[in-house]
Formats: sequence, C-alpha cells, structure tokens
Amino acid sequence: MKLYANNVGETEKIATAFAKTLKPGDCISLEGDLGAGKTAFTKALANAIGIQAEVVSPTYAYMNDYEGKLYHFDFYRLSSGEDAEALGLTDYFYANAICVFEWACNVWDVIPENTQRIIIEKTGETSRAFTFEKELNL
Repeated sequence: MKLYANNVGETEKIATAFAKTLKPGDCISLEGDLGAGKTAFTKALANAIGIQAEVVSPTYAYMNDYEGKLYHFDFYRLSSGEDAEALGLTDYFYANAICVFEWACNVWDVIPENTQRIIIEKTGETSRAFTFEKELNL
C-alpha cells in the first residue's frame, strides 16, 4: 500500500491514521534515507497516541522512552544485532509498548518477526511517499 504526502501536515495525517491501527506490543521499522522524515513520522505517531513529551531523534542515545507507551530506537551507529543486545536494547522489544525502529536494517537479525515495515521516500522538498508492507484500513 502506498500513500503520498505533499507536506508535513499530510505526513502527520498519515502517521495519525496509522497510529489508530496500533496496539501496545506492535513494532514498526521506518526505512528511508537520512532526512526522509522518519523522526517527523514518529513525532506525529507519538502525538496521536497521547504522548505529550517532545519527540526527538534518539541518534546518540540509541533509544528514547516516551511514558512507557512508545520506545523510539535509532540503530544508525550499530553494526549488528549483537551490538543491540549488548546495550540491552532488545529487552524493550517485547515490552507492552509500541516500538519504532529507525535503521533496523543494521540489526535486522534481532528485530521481532512481526515488525511492520514502512518505507519513506523523499519525493520533493516536503513531499514523501510511504510504502506500507501490509495493507491497512486507513
């Protein structure tokens, strides 16, 4: 399933609609180049599930915990699932929270099997294409 956004507002609408399909324990892999909008998508998703805190990229922290409802991971600087395990990050994958992964490809061997993949393509300055691995009723 492919959806298009012409601006940040439309990206937020897609993320909000997608958030309504999620339940605690779900895992999402956001895939795309640097600057594709993975963190912007996560911000809108977090807001849609009632998180009040400011959502920021976890690039240097590896993982940000938002009220125990959402764990936002960034594996850009990791090179294997073994690295994620050594840092204790995989312990959060099976908690009763939504997990959002950026750069999951770097640690794919430890990512839960049921993880939903979303590919984000930058199609213009503010426009994006979102490819959802699974068909959704948005």
